Amino acid sequence: MEKKIKNPDWGYLNRYKDENAKITSLSFEEKRIVFFGDSITAGWETHDPEFFASKKLINRGINGQTTSQMMLRFRPDVIELKPASVIILAGTNDIAGNTGPTTLKTILGNLISMCELAKANDINPILCSVLPAFDYPWRKGILPAEKISNLNFMIKKYAAANNIVYVDYHSAMADEQNGMKSIYSEDGVHPNEHGYLIMKSILKSVISM
Repeated sequence: MEKKIKNPDWGYLNRYKDENAKITSLSFEEKRIVFFGDSITAGWETHDPEFFASKKLINRGINGQTTSQMMLRFRPDVIELKPASVIILAGTNDIAGNTGPTTLKTILGNLISMCELAKANDINPILCSVLPAFDYPWRKGILPAEKISNLNFMIKKYAAANNIVYVDYHSAMADEQNGMKSIYSEDGVHPNEHGYLIMKSILKSVISM
């Protein structure tokens, strides 16, 4: 008897299928910017819908995703939308082990692959630091703070060596334990309204939007 697959769309390739079809059927002069990530990116549009009201900014965040899952949907959710830039924010769910154990080297490798795919398609990649987290509510005891800091060091080093813009949210949002400052989050992982406001101000200070 054939074993039933629990989730045949492991990468959630169909999550934005209809929205993508509408976008690719349109033509407009503005240079699109895709925000590509997990729940932190997805939640940004929920907390600050006015920011994404412009057709220029396209949110392609999916809750819980790891960089391996994001790699699968990079073509339909980024490349085929033909943006001028893609803002990549990912890695915390890898550290949490959402799709199994992984290494910082593997996470960085996935981020590098996304940047290489972007450049090969005339898209400007922008890499963001992983946000601070002292612990994960859904997977307690992992103590991710040090791993996040180490991964951010690796991302920043790669970005500098390859002339890629690096957006440092972590430094401004971390407390003395390298967790998220309580003013910026209710659960220590996902930004609240104040968190997204500081992220927006940091982003706008680094890139032209």
